[in-house]
Amino acid sequence: MADPFTLEHRTYYGIEKTLDKVTAGFSTRHGGVSQEPFRSLNLGLHVNDDVENIIENRRRLAEAIGTQLNQWVFAHQVHDNQIQKVGQNDKGKGSNSYNSGMIGKDGLYTKENDIVLALAYADCVPIYFFSNEVQIAGIAHAGWKGTVKGIAPRMIETWVNEENVPVESVHVVVGPSIHHCCYEVDQRVISQVDDALERVDDRPYTSKGDYKYQLNLQQLNKQLLMKIGVLEENIRITSLCTSCNVNEFFSHRKEKGSTGRMLGFIKLDH
Repeated sequence: MADPFTLEHRTYYGIEKTLDKVTAGFSTRHGGVSQEPFRSLNLGLHVNDDVENIIENRRRLAEAIGTQLNQWVFAHQVHDNQIQKVGQNDKGKGSNSYNSGMIGKDGLYTKENDIVLALAYADCVPIYFFSNEVQIAGIAHAGWKGTVKGIAPRMIETWVNEENVPVESVHVVVGPSIHHCCYEVDQRVISQVDDALERVDDRPYTSKGDYKYQLNLQQLNKQLLMKIGVLEENIRITSLCTSCNVNEFFSHRKEKGSTGRMLGFIKLDH
């Protein structure tokens, strides 16, 4: 199966438009004005980069996908499982300052056109959601903490219970993030992974000895989504690893915390 992400512009990879209902993608580190160590398309307002540079970078990405920055909505992310529905009155929140974003939210969704939902990443897993029956789109930020707290299945539960979305209509795409090849964690993390799964589940990690493990966060999120009823054939995962491809993406782990942020984004087209 072809990778769901293709390079559309030097500033971003786009998700293949299988259903032609959303514009969605993930930014690269290229095409911006930021200086080292954020060179060049840093889009995160919380990493001590020059604010004017970040806003210009965001404006460039918005323009590249045919939007304006005042259509975008950002979140003040905290590695939790809280989700926020976004409407027209929220347009522009977080676009020019981090603290004006959706406070304490790591998941956003909308049922309205002309709103771009955006979250920041530098190894954590971007998860994109949309339905082929209901006009609805969402995005989640799933590091290991948000993953074991169930942010991905929580998005599905919210849609099913509050928005009347049939679970079998939901499509999910897992975006560029650190893969198991580069993601070593300790027993503390693995214990919480085990708690999130049932005994019968395959373990999405391998032991390296000395209580060190290679964790596959992408597979873990897939397992959690399937448990809540998302069809396996409706879940696609990119092969792009942010740590392996540090020439293309920022990687918090590979660059030892001194780096910029990419944006995952999604917008309903009609």
